[in-house]
Amino acid sequence: MSFNPVLVVAKVEKPQWYAATARFIPSDNRTAVWQLLSTIIPYLALLTLMTLTVLNGYPYAATLALGTVAGALLTRIFILFHDCTHGALVTSPRWNRNIGYLCGILTFTAFHDWRRSHAGHHITAGDLDRRGMGDITTMTVDEYLSSTPLQKLSYRLYRHPLILLGIGPLYYFLLRNRYPSAGGKRIDFYSVIATDLALAAIWVIATMTIGLRTYILVQLPVLLVAATLGVWLFYNQHQFEGVYWARHDEWNPWRVAMEGSSYYRLPRWLQWVTGNIGFHHIHHMHPGIPNYRLQECYDAVPELQEVPPLTLLKSLGSLRLNLYDEARRELVSFRSLQRR
Repeated sequence: MSFNPVLVVAKVEKPQWYAATARFIPSDNRTAVWQLLSTIIPYLALLTLMTLTVLNGYPYAATLALGTVAGALLTRIFILFHDCTHGALVTSPRWNRNIGYLCGILTFTAFHDWRRSHAGHHITAGDLDRRGMGDITTMTVDEYLSSTPLQKLSYRLYRHPLILLGIGPLYYFLLRNRYPSAGGKRIDFYSVIATDLALAAIWVIATMTIGLRTYILVQLPVLLVAATLGVWLFYNQHQFEGVYWARHDEWNPWRVAMEGSSYYRLPRWLQWVTGNIGFHHIHHMHPGIPNYRLQECYDAVPELQEVPPLTLLKSLGSLRLNLYDEARRELVSFRSLQRR
């Protein structure tokens, strides 16, 4: 199943060039299988090597070095999982679901539950009146100024890089994903239970074979690297200088795609690790395009190339943008309020 935010506001006229992107929707099973094999097999091999380093008493620094690479591969597995939730990785809906469940277990995320919440993100992204569905919590300047001291402190802590990119991601994947999201259907609830049971089985088997301590020393740093990188990518997809946000009565899904979703231009190796998710403006334009066709789509449609790229260096500055100023129609920093 593919979720398209354009359907939510049918009255908004489609750009003339939009039809040119449709030919990149069809999936390629051979490419998808190769992506899965070339990512999951090296990932499991690295976990095995990490386990051997711990069991044989090698310096833990060697384990962590392998864990950094494994974490990068786990991030890529999550991108494949993400494609499955959009019904885009392979041609078969059934196999998108099956692969999604497998990748979901590896990434500590329930397939159906996350698919539903992520669909909510697609139909509310950039809408100031419908915030809070699968996105980074963002307050407006007026909301922040009118909040209590405790609310201000909580929000500042939430937006602090140590929590936003460290404690928060680990909490989300280890604990938050262990129970269903509010408003979920029965299948969403069952997907969480199935994923939790599979993870519990892995923990029991690990305890009985390599030992729980070894499992934690191996899996925890890998998950931390992947979770942090994943949240960093998600943060920069909709939190950057010049981003488009609007109240619901003015909300335009095309502007959300082209102005409210970034084109995060990354080095080729990092583009591979992140499964082309940097072409996020194209993904929000057409969520059904598989990750392995996003570059092809970008190269073929000139209008998509007009989106200013967000570079690695420039993205670092996005961390200081914490509030949305409706009067100025831009993200601003806490410090800018003090200057005013």
